Amino acid sequence: MAYGTLQTDVINSSTGLFSTNNAYSGIAKAWVAFTGSTINGSFNVSSITVNAAGDYTINFTTAMPNANYAMAGAAQIDTGNTAAGLLAVTIGRWTSNPSTTALRISVVSSANSATAPSLATVAVFSS
Repeated sequence: MAYGTLQTDVINSSTGLFSTNNAYSGIAKAWVAFTGSTINGSFNVSSITVNAAGDYTINFTTAMPNANYAMAGAAQIDTGNTAAGLLAVTIGRWTSNPSTTALRISVVSSANSATAPSLATVAVFSS
């Protein structure tokens, strides 16, 4: 059997390895923008569970290849009618060890207290 090179501009797949970006290295395997349990936009996120104010579980549609992934996030915390701004460091506390099927995070204010943001965004990167 002879092996060659496959070259294409587009690969489309509604299910499987390519549908979740698990075939690619160095790109987000999941991302979500959410308010409470409402998902405003996402990739590879099936739902958000609100455990308590500022305490969320992000459930993946397709499991991560392993639990050794990185997470980055930001949140907007409103104070009355004035947004306090996007606080890139407010999401960053693991509430529990990450698993391949879900990520539990805590959104905290600058006073280090759990806070329900008006908008939160999270991206997950894995090999």
